[in-house]
Amino acid sequence: MRRPRIRTARTPARLAGADPGPGFEITFDGRPVRALPGQSIAAALWAASVLTWRTTRGNGRPRGAFCGIGSCFDCLATINGRPNRRACLVPAGPGDAVTTQEGDGHAGTAR
Repeated sequence: MRRPRIRTARTPARLAGADPGPGFEITFDGRPVRALPGQSIAAALWAASVLTWRTTRGNGRPRGAFCGIGSCFDCLATINGRPNRRACLVPAGPGDAVTTQEGDGHAGTAR
C-alpha cells in the first residue's frame, strides 16, 4: 500500500528558498502584528489582512498600498510618531508602532 505524499505549502518564501529568520512584533493602532526580517511595513500589514492605514485629506477615503514600489504616496503612514512615511519603503523593525494617518498626518499638531 502506497502512502500519500505530504505536500508542503507553496509560499513565495519557500519557492525562493528564503529563510528570513525569526519573526518579531510591530503594532498597528495598538494591535500586535507579526513581521519578518526584511519585510516592509506595508508587507507586514498586508500579511495581517490590514489593507488601509491612511485616509485622504479631502474626504477621508481609505488608502493603503497602491504601487508597492515607492512611486506613489497612497501608502503613507505614521510610523513611530513620524507622519508621511511610505510604508512600502520602510523596513519593519521590532517594536515599530504604526498608526492610521488621517489626512496630512499633522492633525492637532503645530507646524
